[in-house]
Amino acid sequence: MTVHFIGAGPGAPDLITVRGLRLIEKCPVCLYAGSLVPEEIVTSAPANARVIDTAPMNLDEIIAEIKTAHDAGQDVARVHSGDPSIYGAIAEQIRRLEDLGIPYDITPGVSAYAAVAAEIGAELTLPDISQTVILTRTAMRSSSMPDGESLAELGQSRATLAVHLSINNLANVVRDLTPHYGEDCPVVIAYRATWPDAQYLYGTLGDIRAKVKGSGITRTALIMVGEVFGRRDFTDSRLYAADHHHVLRPKKTAPTG
Repeated sequence: MTVHFIGAGPGAPDLITVRGLRLIEKCPVCLYAGSLVPEEIVTSAPANARVIDTAPMNLDEIIAEIKTAHDAGQDVARVHSGDPSIYGAIAEQIRRLEDLGIPYDITPGVSAYAAVAAEIGAELTLPDISQTVILTRTAMRSSSMPDGESLAELGQSRATLAVHLSINNLANVVRDLTPHYGEDCPVVIAYRATWPDAQYLYGTLGDIRAKVKGSGITRTALIMVGEVFGRRDFTDSRLYAADHHHVLRPKKTAPTG
C-alpha cells in the first residue's frame, strides 16, 4: 500500500502529468482538495473508488482516512492542486505517515506561476532584466513569514516575483515593493489560471489596486511582479548565439588548402 501525493496542476484537467493521471485511475481511494482540484480529474478514479473531498476536513480526519485505507491494503491518491511542493501542506501529512509507518511517494505537477507564464506568453527570466524568480507569499491569517523573508526585504533583489495567497493583501504588496521596483513596474494578476473562468489583469504597481478593486477578484489569484512582463529591449540569450560554441555545437574550423 502506498499514498501517492499527486500534483493536479493549476486547473485545466489536461495539465495533470501522465503519471499522476495513471495513479488516480488505479487507486481505490482518492482524497482531493475539492476547492482547487477540477472534478474532471478525480472522475478518472475507478468506478467503485472511495472519492473524498478533503476541503472541509482537518489534518486528523485526513490521516484517519489514509490509515483506514492502509489497514485495508488500499493505495491512496492524495491529490493536491498545482505542484504539491509549493504551499501544498504535504510535509505535515508526510510527518504523520512516517510516524505511522505508511509508505508514500510524490508526483510533481505544473505550478501556478509556470501556468500563468504560459497563458500570458511570458518568459520569467530575460537576459539583463531578471535571472531569478522568487516564489513567496505574505502573512495574513496563515503562518507568519520567517525573519528575512518579508516582501520588503525580498523586493530589494528586483527579481521576478510570484506572490501567492496575497490578493487580499494587495495594498501591502504594493506598499512594500514600490520603493524597489517603482510605480511603473508591470504587474499581472492571474485569477484561476487555466480554468474556464480565468481572468488576467495587467497593470503596474501604481494602478493595479484600482483595477483589482473593480474586478471582483478576492481569492484564488496569483500576483506576478517584474520588468520581464513589459520589456522587449532585452539582450538575446547566449544559448543560440552563432558565436557560442559547446560540446553539441563545436566551433567550425575553416577549410585548409
